[in-house]
Amino acid sequence: MKKIAVIPARFEASRFPGKLMKDLCGKSVILRTYEAALNTRLFDQVLVATDSDLIYNEIINNGGEAVMSHKTHETGSDRIAEAVENYEADIVINVQGDEPFTNKEDLEKLIQVFEKDQKNEIALASLMHVIDDLEDIQNPNNVKVITDLNGNAIYFSRSVIPYPRDQSIEQLVYKHIGIYAFRKEALIEFYNQTPTPLELSEKIECIRYIEHGKKIKMIATNHLSIGIDTPEDLDKARMKWKTVENR
Repeated sequence: MKKIAVIPARFEASRFPGKLMKDLCGKSVILRTYEAALNTRLFDQVLVATDSDLIYNEIINNGGEAVMSHKTHETGSDRIAEAVENYEADIVINVQGDEPFTNKEDLEKLIQVFEKDQKNEIALASLMHVIDDLEDIQNPNNVKVITDLNGNAIYFSRSVIPYPRDQSIEQLVYKHIGIYAFRKEALIEFYNQTPTPLELSEKIECIRYIEHGKKIKMIATNHLSIGIDTPEDLDKARMKWKTVENR
């Protein structure tokens, strides 16, 4: 089973423009993320897919592999699909460019989903972790996910799901971590589809798979990732990086 990791990397992020080129303790955010994926040694190939000369040159000049997008894309999945359309691969792993703390254990769990899926029923696998801070739960930048009893995603939302109507029932709230593992054929199919109504409403690309009846396996992790969506997130990431380096 051939596995490719692709890091989609737009320069003009709406909430924090240029964030991937910001300094994270001596290296750019995108280079830290690329190196984290490469250092897992789980993949036959790791590449950055970008629309930015700055990001492209950052990776190439540091000995990495990058490809330029030739089309304008609304989602990271579209950018990845264009990048790998002509590559031979069974599984494509989407590592978000603003997730420099991606770890090997989580990526291994995603790959194992497909190794165990003998009937090829699962189109995607992704990660989630429990959040319990009320501010984090209510923050629309944190995408929440609910699953069925088998761990398959039912829905993703920027709103609070599930809504705690009955306060006497303890219900965990899971934050979706935007690291995906795709079967390549499911990814290319996504690429050739038009955006779906709920996807457009929430601005969450993986909802398109659910609206088309695809199965998404969610894997719980205890690893608390820091996605860099704001300058405040970057400050948190710098603090965490210094802590890791000093161990």
